[in-house]
Amino acid sequence: MHKMASSDTSSSANGRDSEPIIIAPGPWKTRATSIIIPLWTSSATASNLPAKAYHPLEATSPFASTACGKPLTSMGFIQLVRYHDTPAGTYDEMVLIPGLFTYPTETADGKKKDKTARRITRIYVSQKHTAWNGRRNWNIPKHLASFSWTESSPSPGIIITKIKVYPHDTTVPYDPSESTPSTVPFFQCTLQTVKYIPSFPFRSTWLRPFGYGLDMTLVQPPVPDATSKTNEGELAGSAAYKPDNPNDNANTNGQNGGEGNDGRWVMVDDFYQASDKTSLVWVDMRQHEQIETQRSAEDAEKDEENFWPGMGKWIIGVKLEDGVIELGAGKTWPTPRAVL
Repeated sequence: MHKMASSDTSSSANGRDSEPIIIAPGPWKTRATSIIIPLWTSSATASNLPAKAYHPLEATSPFASTACGKPLTSMGFIQLVRYHDTPAGTYDEMVLIPGLFTYPTETADGKKKDKTARRITRIYVSQKHTAWNGRRNWNIPKHLASFSWTESSPSPGIIITKIKVYPHDTTVPYDPSESTPSTVPFFQCTLQTVKYIPSFPFRSTWLRPFGYGLDMTLVQPPVPDATSKTNEGELAGSAAYKPDNPNDNANTNGQNGGEGNDGRWVMVDDFYQASDKTSLVWVDMRQHEQIETQRSAEDAEKDEENFWPGMGKWIIGVKLEDGVIELGAGKTWPTPRAVL
């Protein structure tokens, strides 16, 4: 008879860490276990992205404006990651990529020309060091959250993992310092092993021949700065500090104090992910447990019962166990004059 085993691990966002922020410019090579959950952004959703697509800080800044690009009908992803080894330490992460966005470029004669790439619009991490570096290095709009991972094995060969993400920015009333996590999860899902399908190797480079459909090139607009509002200054803007001194309080003050980087865009076209132990998982996307959240059925429907518009309750995801995630230094350029 199989004996049920379970484990419960969680990570609290390190908002009260008194240590100076770790400076870790790209490129990064990390070890991690990740889950990739595909989503589809329809034309109706692309024309009116749900409010959850952006954190309130980015939502009220040019980062989310149509001048910086428009979402397109395309495939997107939710990615959940447990980083075991990175230049900024260990941490958990949730990434939301709605899909492809247009982004403005400038021709040699000064005319605006739109191109296309994927974009991370909302992302949560469990400690401040990666939050600062993600925002400063790549314009990735990281914010703090606490994560809960509960794993059990009710029968041989079956592993069930429940994941919940508790952001620091969804508390009621909203706390601008983002010092504590919400008591209600922003996102939750349950993973279950797909039986009878063995694990297999995976390399993200294998997807490149398929073009934009699966290309993971990211282009990120400038992120706003909120260092003066947070406890540890982790919410850096695209140029919130001088590159060599992020812990100098004289350079924060909620201003873009960097030299020559104001308004920079970042392209990451050398993102790489691989694992020799990749497997398929069933993903239960139901978001609202009535007893836990005490929300009405009407509220649940309004906030998307399965998190993203049009998403089903059960979908197939991919788990990359004990793999590699690499992120290059990125290519940068100033904001095109047509956008200013």
